[in-house]
Amino acid sequence: MALIVPPPNEKKRVKVYELKNNDWFDRGTGFCTGRIINDESKIYVESEDSPERLLLETKITKDDGYQKQQDTLIVWTETSGIDMALSFQEAEGCATIWDFVSQVQQQLLSLGGPDDALSDDAMENFVNPLVLPQPEIGNLDDIEHAMRGIASTPQGRDALAKFVISEDYIRKLIPLVEMAEDLESLKDLHWLCNIMKMLILLNDSQIIDHIVNEEVVFGVIGALEYDPDFPNHKANHRRYLKDNSRYKEVLSIADPNITRKIHATWRLTYLKDVVLARILDDPTFGVLNSLIFFNQVDIISHLQNNPGYLEQLFGIIDSPTANIKRKRDAVGFIQSCCAIAKSLQVTPRATLYTNFINHGLLRVITFAILNKEASIRVAGTDILVAMIDHDPGMVRAYIHKAINEKKTPLTDTLIELLLVEVDLGVKAQAADAIKVLLEPQPPQPPQQPQQQPQQPQQAPQAQSQESMARQTGEFLSKVRGANPVLNPQTELFIQHFYDNSASKLFQPLKDLEKRETLNDITFHEVQLFNHLVEIIIYLSRTHQFRSKYYIFTEDISSRIAQLLSAPQKHLKLTALKFFRQCVGLQDDYYNRQIMQKNHFAPILNIVYETMPRDNLLNSACLELFEYIKRENVKQLIEHLVETFRPKLEEINYVDTFQLLVHRYDQMQGFNPDSETTLFSNDSTTTPNRTPNVNGNQRWQGVKEMDAVEEAYFNTSDDEDDPLPKSILSKAAKMNGITASPTLKSLVDYPDDDEDSMDTTEPEDLGTKPEPDPSPMLQTPPPERLSEKRRREEDNDEDELGKLSSSKRRNSGPSTSSIGSAAGHNTLKRKKGFKNDRDSPHNGPSAKKIEISLSAKKTASEAGSKGDDGG
Repeated sequence: MALIVPPPNEKKRVKVYELKNNDWFDRGTGFCTGRIINDESKIYVESEDSPERLLLETKITKDDGYQKQQDTLIVWTETSGIDMALSFQEAEGCATIWDFVSQVQQQLLSLGGPDDALSDDAMENFVNPLVLPQPEIGNLDDIEHAMRGIASTPQGRDALAKFVISEDYIRKLIPLVEMAEDLESLKDLHWLCNIMKMLILLNDSQIIDHIVNEEVVFGVIGALEYDPDFPNHKANHRRYLKDNSRYKEVLSIADPNITRKIHATWRLTYLKDVVLARILDDPTFGVLNSLIFFNQVDIISHLQNNPGYLEQLFGIIDSPTANIKRKRDAVGFIQSCCAIAKSLQVTPRATLYTNFINHGLLRVITFAILNKEASIRVAGTDILVAMIDHDPGMVRAYIHKAINEKKTPLTDTLIELLLVEVDLGVKAQAADAIKVLLEPQPPQPPQQPQQQPQQPQQAPQAQSQESMARQTGEFLSKVRGANPVLNPQTELFIQHFYDNSASKLFQPLKDLEKRETLNDITFHEVQLFNHLVEIIIYLSRTHQFRSKYYIFTEDISSRIAQLLSAPQKHLKLTALKFFRQCVGLQDDYYNRQIMQKNHFAPILNIVYETMPRDNLLNSACLELFEYIKRENVKQLIEHLVETFRPKLEEINYVDTFQLLVHRYDQMQGFNPDSETTLFSNDSTTTPNRTPNVNGNQRWQGVKEMDAVEEAYFNTSDDEDDPLPKSILSKAAKMNGITASPTLKSLVDYPDDDEDSMDTTEPEDLGTKPEPDPSPMLQTPPPERLSEKRRREEDNDEDELGKLSSSKRRNSGPSTSSIGSAAGHNTLKRKKGFKNDRDSPHNGPSAKKIEISLSAKKTASEAGSKGDDGG
């Protein structure tokens, strides 16, 4: 059977909301219609901006998941478990769609097949519908027990909610509250309180919306005043809600529906935060928040759609005929609107603030924060903080505009408020607002690589110039510290602050120079100095260049050092926080300022006054000195020990100060000019060994030969040819040695081979070998390894030939290290690369030895091999 429900043809303007993380998310504004397509009833919402885009498409089911709240809301839960809501612009449109949904559900229930047959319990409930006794004083206990049993199941809760709404059961219970109070029947009042609690906790939006109506709200609240959990106490909720002085109508609102929603929102908030705060469960809490949220959206939308109303509202502040009470109410109304805007989405909240600013919101803030009444000043600072939380850049833009127009900027107004305000909350809000407004905001980097076309590959010279420019920019950024490149508007705004406003802001600090003691400091002065030092700390961290110049020229650090002698400990902590910030920046200017002004003296006095107690003030002082020791700030360590050494040595309950003195002694004993090693050019000093460029002491292997060395090893190996000087100097450098022509062997060692050899060449006995021009060469160059490998790979040489090969004659001993001791240079003998290949010689008296063996090869052949094997 096809559905015969006629869908509504008119499109109803509506907003679509989705519940995400207990907050309603605005999916957009569009036009809602109900359609029947292929025997399926659906609700469609087409986007107002793009009609081809659907904001919502949902199928209507027979399950009772749809609820109508107030006159303009329809709320339901999708099959996926997502909570959705439709907020209609007009109540007529909401009623049309709701009738369509209700008729579709009724037909779906009547057309249910075998699978949709009702269960036995449902049939029993259908045959025997829910009936509660008529409310009377004598049967309240029966009603309370019956409702408790019915509400124990989900089906019973739904049936009970329908019965209460259809029978208007709550309105029948209201007269009983007054009757029970007249009879002073406390037991009946306790039953009525339990009944009202159960009705509210049914989590039905229609019931909750109904109990905040003008006709029934005071009866319900009256019953809730008698809580059986506190039988000896009675609340006074009705007297609070009936106080008409809390409702101030600055301008009459023509729409009575908006007025009703304003009252309902106030009562719902009071129910949620006060009356039901102890018994609320999560579902009921969510329903209350949803009702409040949608009411607030409707109220704000009504205000924004009436520009005439806003003109009259903001015109009250500038009106010379309006009295102060009317202006106070106007500021309070604007404050309430800004508080409501915090719960809105970003787009409607930005629209609201834009409309307010266009109608003169900044004039209202200036008027409020300079007013003599504390309540108006509190409201003005609340409005300003709400604006800054929303978009501080927008507030800076209007301040910049006021500076260009030669008007008093908002920052000067905040400074005046901070200096004269006695309310601690307003003073704290003004200080925070000043810090937020002075926060530098660098401009966003442009997306140039994406906008510009791809360029051909640059030449190597151009790329190197670009790399140099990048490195220069990084260097300049390090020099500037934490001073990023600001946009011109922010630059002008901050510069105007230091030129014109800073002197007025910090004038109370500069006036401390005239005071010899701070024992007579007042409570309000303590709070003011606390905020001023916090602002100085913030500026020294964000505006390093400008704040540094201002602190030095105005001698702010000396004035803050005076606060270290104040009797209030929290003020001392704030002053100590400033010096900790200066030391933590590791800036030479701040360090020199601290040393020149001797600011460590009062800090050490605090340590002496508080030691050895482990309190916050003492720990903060110790952390400052511990940081200097840990970071090894040599400039400050030298100043501390040279100036306060006796005091530091007396503080022994912690080891921080002893370690500072020990660090100073180490620094004084460290002299780079007197450092000596085993290698030296004379008897007393030697140059340092060349450090390893790789940062460790491991041998990095044999380096490749340069052209001169390669040419040398490619030539014939003649023992009498001296090594080239370039090779000698490089070999000496590789071993960390500076060659000296005057250095020679102190001991003439005998040749190990003279006593063991049987045959010598007669022609060599009377000749003296030529002295090697390099007596400082300890070891053959590492490149001889490649020469040895070539000889080992030669297939024509056998093992006997290798043994008979003569060795290269060196005039100096082959060593790997030279020791310097007792003022004399001695050369220690050490083996070369291979013991079977190279052996030490005997200095100037060494002789060439040749062994003659009778083997497979003749002596002449063995001698020729000896000539080839050096």
